[in-house]
Amino acid sequence: MMKLGQFRYKLPEELIASYPAKHRDESRLMVVHKQTGKIEHRMFKDVLDYFDEGDVMINNNTKVFPARMYGNKEKTGSMIEVFMLRELNAQSLLWDTVVDPARKIRIGNKLYFGENDELVAEVIDNTTSRGRTLRFLFDGSHEEFKALVYKLGETPVPKYINRPLEPEDDQWFQTIFAKHEGAVAAPTAGLHFSRELVKRCEIKGVNLAEITMHIGLGTFRQVEVEDLTKHKMDSEQCIIPENTAAMVNQALANGRRVCAVGNTVLRAFESSVSTERTLKPFDGWISKFIYPPYDFNIADCLITNFHQPESALLMCVCAYGGYDLVMQAYQEAIKEKYRFWAYGDAMLIIS
Repeated sequence: MMKLGQFRYKLPEELIASYPAKHRDESRLMVVHKQTGKIEHRMFKDVLDYFDEGDVMINNNTKVFPARMYGNKEKTGSMIEVFMLRELNAQSLLWDTVVDPARKIRIGNKLYFGENDELVAEVIDNTTSRGRTLRFLFDGSHEEFKALVYKLGETPVPKYINRPLEPEDDQWFQTIFAKHEGAVAAPTAGLHFSRELVKRCEIKGVNLAEITMHIGLGTFRQVEVEDLTKHKMDSEQCIIPENTAAMVNQALANGRRVCAVGNTVLRAFESSVSTERTLKPFDGWISKFIYPPYDFNIADCLITNFHQPESALLMCVCAYGGYDLVMQAYQEAIKEKYRFWAYGDAMLIIS
């Protein structure tokens, strides 16, 4: 059984990408061949060299919203960061949030947002040591409330990107497929796709389809237990439309490639597999935690970024590519000075 410590690696700080590539499809691409162990170094725009007519690529079309807000606690005025995870009830404006510093917040406390206290929230529940349920006290319509969130909130670029936010981050931290709002982090593998690359897919006959999986804490919360069987993923909302399932199943029946663009797509696939190893439409919540060893059913290639040590994302990639080969590839990426994490370079794993 694999342990948390097996997913540690040392990453030089200068390899953590602070900015994305100037052009989305001009990030670097490491191509890892599972069968032979061969590793190639390419540009992301070369990815189509590995796909033919009738192959399919499935992207996650979730849209990131400005989930990070800063408020002041009543009486003391202490600044509190509120990370809005998901709306629990639209009518009563109940939200599941993570607050920092958590120790300063108690049930019944009020938080004020905006220069003129445009938005007020009351803490009504402590769900975990870090999580809080907030009720926003707002008299306007739901649309007006969301408009205020967009006005007062920030794009939730990860904290390790240690620089001030720039206006361009609103676009950079969003894929070109983004349609359905609900994510607090971008599906980073999809960030490498440009509109030009999508056009080239169409010309070559590589089919593109989408799922929706709203990325929450389940995807990026650090694993904190040495025994991986004890780790529990937070649930995330997922929709696999009928047309996407049909396209995937047609490709499988025809012996064509099915490429999961990102771990969220891979986990969505594995959460909705039939006994015949085909993909079923789905609309619900998933909390599947994938780590080695694992037998995958649908995708025969994966596009992914280079992920943090000891993360569920890295474990999922190791399960897909094989632990030894993926960890070897990561060492190669460090040696070749690839850029890591959300704004970093990409990896294509081919079965």
